[in-house]
Amino acid sequence: MKSDSETGEVSPLHSQTRFQLGSIVATPGALKSVSHDEIICSLRRHSQGDWGELDREDVAANERALEKGGRLVSAYKTVQGTKFWIITEADRSATTILLPSEY
Repeated sequence: MKSDSETGEVSPLHSQTRFQLGSIVATPGALKSVSHDEIICSLRRHSQGDWGELDREDVAANERALEKGGRLVSAYKTVQGTKFWIITEADRSATTILLPSEY
């Protein structure tokens, strides 16, 4: 089987990403409350700079963090209305999916 790099195909999660996600982990609450499809969709949005439901100040902070280094935070809701966050560490070594109550 050929890898994506050998075939020239681009994984949907990695297309047009603005930064590396590093290792992707999720908390037990997030795994219980957020569907696999919603996690994948939200990770794609996060990596492309669609920060979800953030106010202007937090969006600006993420944009600064992209330029100068820093932690990146996105906020989303499931179709059932459950809020969850995606946080990528400043060094881009890891990205965590979690519920706000687990922070």
